[in-house]
Amino acid sequence: MSDDGPKIDIKDNGPLVVKGVTEMIGPDGKEVESKSTMFLCRCGHSANKPFCDGSHSKVEWDGTLG
Repeated sequence: MSDDGPKIDIKDNGPLVVKGVTEMIGPDGKEVESKSTMFLCRCGHSANKPFCDGSHSKVEWDGTLG
């Protein structure tokens, strides 16, 4: 198996850290700017969705896993 594909790391109480994605399409069908490493919102409070803006820490969101 190759290690060249996309990787997603889920941070406890934080965003998804996404690496290696070259194209992202939003719910409106339009392309979303992608970068080599992206931090995607999990809490739903970001003003810059789909990207994380740190709002999870301001709203004391609990995103712990398991």
